[in-house]
Amino acid sequence: MNDDILFELRGALGLVTLNRPQALNAFTLDMYRRLDPVLRAWESDPAVAAVAIQGAGDRAFCAGGDIRAIYEAGRSRKHQGSGPDPGLTRDFFREEYRLIRRVHRYAKPYIAIIDGITMGGGAGMALNGATRVATERTVFAMPENGIGLFPDVGATRFLNACPGRVGRYLGLTGARLGAADTLYCGLATHFIPTDRLEALLEGLARGEGADAFAADPGPPPLKARQAEIDRLYAADTVEEIVAGLDDETRKAVLSASPTSLKIFLRQMTVGRGYDLDAALKLEFRISQHVMAGHDFYEGVRALIVDRDRKPNWRPATLAEIDGAAVDAYFAPLGAGELDFD
Repeated sequence: MNDDILFELRGALGLVTLNRPQALNAFTLDMYRRLDPVLRAWESDPAVAAVAIQGAGDRAFCAGGDIRAIYEAGRSRKHQGSGPDPGLTRDFFREEYRLIRRVHRYAKPYIAIIDGITMGGGAGMALNGATRVATERTVFAMPENGIGLFPDVGATRFLNACPGRVGRYLGLTGARLGAADTLYCGLATHFIPTDRLEALLEGLARGEGADAFAADPGPPPLKARQAEIDRLYAADTVEEIVAGLDDETRKAVLSASPTSLKIFLRQMTVGRGYDLDAALKLEFRISQHVMAGHDFYEGVRALIVDRDRKPNWRPATLAEIDGAAVDAYFAPLGAGELDFD
């Protein structure tokens, strides 16, 4: 029996544990497929009052989706001259996004315990739910531009909902946030120290809520930088934003895929005010164009597979990417658009 994802009932609580600590609890497509029917069953079970999701180990809630598997599938098809795998490179995103929508619309309390690293697909399964519990070990980031992807899993909505231009800052830089900043940004709803998490689960099993276990994480560092971030990230183009950054931040931003950076800024502009359904449909459209391109496979090769950290982006500079090139990533997919059951 595959034990990558575990399910148990504790009193009135349905508890999900992502059980791949060696892979920072990254989601595989099989894990999404096993989770979906369980969430459906618990939602209709009168004996289940709430659902909580946590990660195994003390390093991560979930570091994202199984990017390596998507890379291998798409790369194999490309080498055969037939383009990216029409199954995994489509189905992974489609099924992941549909499950995220289920979490967002869940009829019972859904509590994500974002203890440790929370990125990518992990953020999608946590931040789109009603209750998001941060701890002193929480590390949130959306670093997808660095591998030639883009911040997705509903980021169009939840990054745009951050104060001022903080969402742009997070997406363009891949900056990491701790607990206090995740609360400040509205990404988390509660701070609960790790030594209180077991008490939280016991309380949820008795039908209690998270409020009784919440504590103060201290002042958020981002708050003091809010005015500066709003000024630096207000421009309409990536080139203008980058020009105003200090040397260290500029270098970090420009190490990412130039195409991904431009996609992300357009995504945030187009999707401002989108609800989750609209955000996921937009992101699915972009994802399928990205899967048919170059930078995702090169980024994963350079940062995850070969780890030489020397991606050969194509195009290599922001100046080589005009508006029409960005437009192509937002083009309709026809019959291939994301739909919801």
